[in-house]
Amino acid sequence: MTTPGGPDRRTGGPVGAPELLESRLAYRNPWMTVREDSLRRPDGSDGLYGVVDKPDFVLIVPRERDGFHLVEQYRYPVGGRFWEFPQGSWPEPAKTSAAGGDPDGAAGTGGPSPDAVALARAELREETGLVADSLTWLGRIHVAHGYSSQGCQVFLAEHLTHGEPCREATEADMAQRWVDAGTLDEMVADGRFVDAPSLAALALLQRRPRGGGRTGGHR
Repeated sequence: MTTPGGPDRRTGGPVGAPELLESRLAYRNPWMTVREDSLRRPDGSDGLYGVVDKPDFVLIVPRERDGFHLVEQYRYPVGGRFWEFPQGSWPEPAKTSAAGGDPDGAAGTGGPSPDAVALARAELREETGLVADSLTWLGRIHVAHGYSSQGCQVFLAEHLTHGEPCREATEADMAQRWVDAGTLDEMVADGRFVDAPSLAALALLQRRPRGGGRTGGHR
């Protein structure tokens, strides 16, 4: 008998894990690689799986005065502008593990790497001009584990100092606003706040009691 996601007592590996027969690099650029894996499933049938490998990125929830700071930008793949929490990653291949941390998902306890903490601070300041005196790791989520290995390290930023953003050329069109918690709830309900990692970050935040101190924080 096995539990969902647990080990298969017959093989010692995850339940349903296929045998990797061959892996071929199909595409690479500074931000991602795409590989095609030839697999043999547990029932003996063969198949192909395309996987997008990208480094983990960070997402920061800037909370202030019973509300949140949001950014809005144009997202090319879906052809529209969307509100979300500040987020970003290192583009260079040498930094592919910089945002790494606990690989076991949001429920894990391993915590983020020091580079992930530094990246979260840098992205927050770059996109919003905000500097957080308190930065607390909320967890790691899988972004699209049906086709990608990428994860997201989620942080809560509090006790904020305001400054000027220093955005990259690709962020020149970015807008920024503060909304109270009730307005954000309305944005979620009426489809104005649909970024999946940002919605997952809100779920992680709900698990953390307000006024829980700086336990697990990074200063």
